Formats: sequence, structure tokens, C-alpha cells
Amino acid sequence: MTDTMTLTSLERALQCARYALDKKALDVRVLEIGRISSIADYLVIASGRSDKQAQAIAESVKKGLKKYGKALDIEGLREGNWIVIDYGDVIVHIFQEELRRYYNLDGLWIEAAETEIPGEYLWEGKEGREE
Repeated sequence: MTDTMTLTSLERALQCARYALDKKALDVRVLEIGRISSIADYLVIASGRSDKQAQAIAESVKKGLKKYGKALDIEGLREGNWIVIDYGDVIVHIFQEELRRYYNLDGLWIEAAETEIPGEYLWEGKEGREE
């Protein structure tokens, strides 16, 4: 018997985006790939400005999702260039900006539908604005 709460794939993907954005991740996208690939239901792609920020983003996602279960695998955390967190139904890719442009997963998954991230999770464009 487990005490962990369960999430749908979409809820997990949006929570991953939320926790990435908590650490000021850049250009966060949630792509629905389940209809065009069997590797996962969603990809979450995010960027950090440095290895330290990418690592902080990954740790935030990992810690935030812990109550819903552990990741199946995490790769690249030590280096912080391209970190992959695999939850089975959701795969999170956290890149340093230049590597994201080079590997262009956004272009590779151009046919995937993009899921809107709730406005309350977003930080980009909100600095300096009175709410």
C-alpha cells in the first residue's frame, strides 16, 4: 500500500513545468507527444542560463514531484548541461540555452500539440509589473 497521491500525465507535466518555473526556467514548453510517439505522453522542455540554474531547476522538479512518486531515471544532473528526468508518462528535458538550440528538440517535436501552462505558474514578463 502506498501513500503517494496519483496524477494524470497532464497534471504531472504541468506540475513539472510549475516547479521548473519556480526556479526561473526559461521558455518552458509542455508538448503532448502521446499521439505521435510511444516514449511518453508529454515532454516538458525548459532552459537554464547556467549549469547551476539547470541543476536547481531539476532539483525543484524532483523535490516538488516527490510526493507523487520517484522519477524512474535522472541523467545529466551532475554536469548540468542537459538534464533528463524520466517519470515514464512525462519526460523533462532541462538544457542550458545554447545546448537547447543545438539539439533543437523543439523542432524535432514540431508536430506535437503544445499544452498551455496556467498563467499563475509563469514568471517571464511579470517582473516589474504591478499585480
